[in-house]
Amino acid sequence: MKKRIILGSASPRRRELLAQIGVEFEVRVSDKEEVYKSSIPEEIVKELSLMKAENVASELDGDIEDAVIIGADTIVVLEDEILGKPSDEEDAVRMLTRLQGREHWVYTGVAVLDFGPDGEKTVINYPVGTKVYVNAMTEDEIRAYVATKDPLDKAGAYGIQGRFAAYIDRIDGDYYNVVGLPVSRVYRTLKEIGIK
Repeated sequence: MKKRIILGSASPRRRELLAQIGVEFEVRVSDKEEVYKSSIPEEIVKELSLMKAENVASELDGDIEDAVIIGADTIVVLEDEILGKPSDEEDAVRMLTRLQGREHWVYTGVAVLDFGPDGEKTVINYPVGTKVYVNAMTEDEIRAYVATKDPLDKAGAYGIQGRFAAYIDRIDGDYYNVVGLPVSRVYRTLKEIGIK
């Protein structure tokens, strides 16, 4: 029987990335609140991605046989501070001012729940980290970028795949991880469980 792949994410970028590598999937998004307990970035994204996948699984009302649910969560970490989505434009300016001219980490947690024909579950859960180096920016450049509204729905107040690409010096690690999903690692995971 063919497995049903479900992406438990509202992110259009994750949808595009999964489609880009030829995976057929459906999207289910959970509205449940996600609260993490860990203080270590790699553990936080593991916790949040697993929570998202488990929340989606719980809302499938038992229609879980032969389903594979993928949950993901991305955070931006500068020194020891987690930079989430900005609350408004001034918050975005504040975040970008701190990121400019420095390096930071982007972590994405991935959780894959693989349900068998009798509903038994296998859990695969891991973090992927990428180091990002941002060029120095003027205040005018920061405000012009924020005025595009692009940073307002993104962790760390930027999207590497959009206009902010002009300010990325380099990265160490997986580019797609910074976009929101380490697709090569996800593809390998799907192969390991016999899907691709």
